[in-house]
Amino acid sequence: MEEEDEREVFALERKKLPLGVADFQKAIQGQYLYMDKTSFIEEIMKDGAEVKLFTRPRRFGKTLNMSMLQYFFDIQNQEENAKLFQGLEIEHSPYMAEQGKYPVIFVTFKDIKERNWKDCFTQIKRLLSNLYNELERIRSSLNPKELKNFDKIWFEEENGDYQNALKMLSFFLKKYYQIKVIILIDEYDTPIVSAYEHGYYEEAISFFR
Repeated sequence: MEEEDEREVFALERKKLPLGVADFQKAIQGQYLYMDKTSFIEEIMKDGAEVKLFTRPRRFGKTLNMSMLQYFFDIQNQEENAKLFQGLEIEHSPYMAEQGKYPVIFVTFKDIKERNWKDCFTQIKRLLSNLYNELERIRSSLNPKELKNFDKIWFEEENGDYQNALKMLSFFLKKYYQIKVIILIDEYDTPIVSAYEHGYYEEAISFFR
């Protein structure tokens, strides 16, 4: 027993601290020392709220938790993602049955820290375009009008409805999969804080509101 305990301690010592690691898959597969927070998934499912706001100090693991939710719920790569939760607390929960059941939109605004609204809006358009590009597979289910609206965002056209881009994409995904969509937004306040610091707060808050 003592020898077995020593082996476990040695194994723990060899693991790296996940400093700066924000991707759940990397944290699990990269031999990092991961503190099991998968019970958070069960808490969310039990809560049943349509909208949840998670407020934590910076470097408190919010992004890693959001990434965990994405890998858990995302209908894409369901079987591969399920392996990430083997041996973790959620695996023994009845809510494990919800794994891989929903289309997920994950977007982070962490890198949008521009000095003026024009550059900020350009970065937002690029971010949304990349998001639409990742979900290009759903275009086949859209009618001509929906396809036109999709492509305006995808190709970063000037008259695209960027303010409602996430809402539209959620509608398109629900139509494609015939099931509700989970939207995860990380660091939504970063561009707003930057706007306040650089004097274009009104333009930014008007867009994000």
